[in-house]
Amino acid sequence: MLKGRTALVTGATQGIGEAIAAALAAAGADLVVHGIEPQARGDAVAGALAAAHGVRAAYVRADLADATQAAALVDSATQALASPDILVNNAGIQHTSPIDSFLPDRWDAIIAINLSAAFYTMRAAVPAMRERRWGRIVNIASVHGLVASVNKTAYLASKHGLVGMSKGVALETATDGITVNCICPGWTETPILTPQIEARAAQFGGDRDAAIRDLLKEKQPNLTLLPPSRIGEVAVFLCSDSAVGITGVSLPVDGGWTAQ
Repeated sequence: MLKGRTALVTGATQGIGEAIAAALAAAGADLVVHGIEPQARGDAVAGALAAAHGVRAAYVRADLADATQAAALVDSATQALASPDILVNNAGIQHTSPIDSFLPDRWDAIIAINLSAAFYTMRAAVPAMRERRWGRIVNIASVHGLVASVNKTAYLASKHGLVGMSKGVALETATDGITVNCICPGWTETPILTPQIEARAAQFGGDRDAAIRDLLKEKQPNLTLLPPSRIGEVAVFLCSDSAVGITGVSLPVDGGWTAQ
């Protein structure tokens, strides 16, 4: 389906990003895997993808909290493998705190990684996509790009901003053979959720399953943590020819959360 295309996936060494990279590779795309792990660890992830799916893969390390590194990521990916036809902005961090005690350095880091880095990568990737008259940009937002929860000021700002920015870039590129969309996952089985589950489990004598059920009943009607592979499958669809008419969309994959 995506044979001959090259994808750059940020934050692709664990969780949703790793699942998206695997799904794209399974669909035939060559992969540039981004992360912050040591080069040997990243090379191992890329090598496993290449071996499992018969594609080319490379690892590029960059700290997306650093604007210079974020701005250079697409060039680094091009040098490592090829100019990206597909860009998936997945890298993200989380911090929860009431607004009056929210640490400014946490605000700055979340905005930099979750929002500004996507600006820099899209800015760098769009010109070559325009030249080829083909491009797919998939930004991993969150239900928190559509609705709010308490104690997540910076995360909400970053994800709402990502949704808005994606709509704008979708309009700018609508006649260029490029689509720009967001996926908005609900509760998904990923490391970013671990601190919230562990904090909740402490209220249930360390029972993780009870903590998950209690967490989900507040928001997600299907009461099920989604496996990251399901997000990967949605990303592949948005990159396929079947989705050529879909751009500027923020697609909830949230077990009914935003239907309430």
